[in-house]
Amino acid sequence: MAERRTSWLQDPKIEHDACGVGFVVNVKGERSHDIVQKGLTVLQNLTHRGACGCDPHTGDGAGILVQIPDAFFRREAKALRIDLPAAGQYGVGMVFLPDEVNQRNECERIVEKVIREEGQKVLGWRRVPVNEKAPGEVAQRVMPAVRQVFVGAGKHTKDQDALERRLYVIRKRVENLVRSSNMPESERFYMPSLSSRTIVY
Repeated sequence: MAERRTSWLQDPKIEHDACGVGFVVNVKGERSHDIVQKGLTVLQNLTHRGACGCDPHTGDGAGILVQIPDAFFRREAKALRIDLPAAGQYGVGMVFLPDEVNQRNECERIVEKVIREEGQKVLGWRRVPVNEKAPGEVAQRVMPAVRQVFVGAGKHTKDQDALERRLYVIRKRVENLVRSSNMPESERFYMPSLSSRTIVY
């Protein structure tokens, strides 16, 4: 006798508890702020996503992955006098940097150097607005400086897929270079995302 299956992607018979992923999507592929709002609601309702610390106001660093908000970045870039190419021809990196100025500058220098070595263009940096009162006391002590770097496709980068591959290589190379440096706060450097398609907040 054939085993009865549900018509859903998930089968209740194999369900088990796991920490943390919520997924919100518009099945028609339409972009909207409503999807982001629903994603944030999911995030707020996931009270346990791995571990609980001693500070009830410090979370475990959960974020949200969204498509590149091209219109938003275009507006922000214009205010910074950064000229963005067409959507799909540039990437955006979310970058966590050491708070100490000299180390932060060194990390930015490494990022820019690797971008150029990989044949891509450094278009500019954006300081990401943050609410410094939102994190708990423990998180505030190690809070990084949060920046976004805009990367344009190089002249030999044929298409968006080729750009994605270059951006992946850039992110991995940069992370390895910073980690292997003698920087006292190198562990505060992290790139949650570097892509022409998505960004992690």
